[in-house]
Amino acid sequence: MEQKNNRSYWLKSGIINVAQNLTTQILSIATFWFMARLFTKEDNGSWVIYMQAVVIFELLRNGLTQSAVIKFLAGSEKEDHSKIVTASFAISTILTVILVLLNIIFVNYFTDALNAPQLQPVFYLFNIVFVLSGILTILCAIEQANLQYKSAFAANFIRTFSVFIYCVYCYFFNHTISLLELAYVQIISMTISLIWAWRIVKKFFQFTYIFSWYWVRKIFNYGKYALGTSVSSQLSGTIDQWMLAGMLTPAASASFSTAVRITNLINIPTDAVVVIVFPQSAKRMHTEGKDAIKYLYEKSVGTILAILIPAVLFVYLFDSFIVNLIAGGKYADAVPILNVTLLYCLLIPFGRQFGTILDSIGKTNLTFYIVLVTAATNLILNYFFIKEYGVIGAAYATGLSNVIGFAIAQVILRKELKVNMLNTFIYAYMFYPEFINKYILKKS
Repeated sequence: MEQKNNRSYWLKSGIINVAQNLTTQILSIATFWFMARLFTKEDNGSWVIYMQAVVIFELLRNGLTQSAVIKFLAGSEKEDHSKIVTASFAISTILTVILVLLNIIFVNYFTDALNAPQLQPVFYLFNIVFVLSGILTILCAIEQANLQYKSAFAANFIRTFSVFIYCVYCYFFNHTISLLELAYVQIISMTISLIWAWRIVKKFFQFTYIFSWYWVRKIFNYGKYALGTSVSSQLSGTIDQWMLAGMLTPAASASFSTAVRITNLINIPTDAVVVIVFPQSAKRMHTEGKDAIKYLYEKSVGTILAILIPAVLFVYLFDSFIVNLIAGGKYADAVPILNVTLLYCLLIPFGRQFGTILDSIGKTNLTFYIVLVTAATNLILNYFFIKEYGVIGAAYATGLSNVIGFAIAQVILRKELKVNMLNTFIYAYMFYPEFINKYILKKS
């Protein structure tokens, strides 16, 4: 019965999270299709920069509390849940206030440095979105700790669908698209998402007015490395586009981001499995030890590779057609960039699951140091490669830094958990007959 329930969890959770990521990515691609035709390359690049900055801001706050809430709620006694939630809200509120003030003070300098002064009023409006998203993130983390994902699915759908509908309206009714109006759309969609999430999560919500310094310290001590990991990882993934905008133009960043968007579409299984694995690995570490975590890493990476490799080959075969379909002829220069990003996207499952597994066993400091080294390497390589090769240099630099990070991570996994990288490819090969037997032929 336990095995059946466990299989049911993976299948049900997998469907929900793949559906969430698939819906989000499809809507994002569809939105980009309209934006590529409504915006100039400069404005499109500016919006990409803004959205990446938004992610960094949210990670600076959520990285400290989100993983900690999931880990401690999933692995602690029920009587402590209200104290954990209260402590996480207190930390989140303090960080929100600090980051809003920093945004107000430095927004002019930041937008000028990236050659995008038109983003200044958009960043001011983002402060409202930021306050609302802080509450939403903790609500979704509470639900994930209870091994459910409906609120995150609904919130992501509402946020992406709202921007999509605005772009559709502008395209078909000849309304001039505006960066400022897009910011207002974000505020409205975030408000709706928060209300919807509360309706779903309130049955799990436990809050107390008793402030626990013990849990504040515990969340902070765990989350400080998770925060550093999240921010460093995101910077590693966006520094290339920011440097392209600063060293060249926002238009160069727009071309690079086109290739990245297509690669992100392929990485939907990676994102989905990461969300499922973290609460499971936190529970298994608590009950079964490191052997179970080793299996979880090898099996999850193998499953992702089994889905990822055919998708990468397909995009390679039809690269020009796909870029033209999604972005139009003016983004033809994204094709060679895409071919490079496709190569290193095969390493992403190893890196993402490395961070997830090490966080769940309490080795967040190791994850942080590896990601920090990768981000610093990416920064240095991008500077020299962009100067030497232009836009394609950013792809070379990011690919090389990913290879270095992958090699270091595998050495650590071997030492900590005795992970064998070859097992991931064995599980990838076994995925196809297992899937056919279990879910198509219904064999036990």
